[in-house]
Amino acid sequence: MTADIVFLLDVDNTLLDGDRTVNDLREHLKGEFGSAAQRYWVIFDRLRVELGYPDYLGALQRFRLDVEPGSADEQRLLMMSAFLIDYPYADRLYAGALQALNHLGRFGPTVLLTDGDVVLQPRKLQRSGLWDAVEGRALIYVHKEQSLDAVQRHYPARHYVMVDDKLRILAAMKAIWRERLTTIFVRQGHYALDPAEVAKYAAADLSIEHIGELVELDLHSLIQRPA
Repeated sequence: MTADIVFLLDVDNTLLDGDRTVNDLREHLKGEFGSAAQRYWVIFDRLRVELGYPDYLGALQRFRLDVEPGSADEQRLLMMSAFLIDYPYADRLYAGALQALNHLGRFGPTVLLTDGDVVLQPRKLQRSGLWDAVEGRALIYVHKEQSLDAVQRHYPARHYVMVDDKLRILAAMKAIWRERLTTIFVRQGHYALDPAEVAKYAAADLSIEHIGELVELDLHSLIQRPA
């Protein structure tokens, strides 16, 4: 059935503090491998350009090639994936994130729409509690803004609302869906707080300072559904 409205929400730096998670990983890698940990981030950045999304586990696989067989680093590396997979993602939810999902759910289905790999990203959603909060309604793509046809097939709606910390994503989706989409820009995380990055794109329909503000919105007046 076609819903009147569907709410689409990004995850990293929108519902969950992705910057803090990455900083924790950075400190852990440095503690385990010292200055050699910088090599991981070189690989990570190169792989992100190659794939189009952050692949933390894939970067570990390639980092492994630089580790000397038989060394102590080789043993420590085996536990690095456990750090990511068992990380306490629930502790990194922004204040008010679950309440915001609950509030939006009173008006229409809430769907997590995020970029990422098919191993760590689903695990993150499950460990954080976000998967259960949206009753399993989650879509993970390489480039979500290029996958709107698939989004519509999974969750058909007359109108969509997209909540994201990246104006680039919001502008790309708006260019395709136009009046069918209301965009909400959440000013959280390094992308949203970078003036140069923000200046590159048109403003969203609405900007908020933190995800918890969603519970204060009058959604009836905000969303102009097409006739």
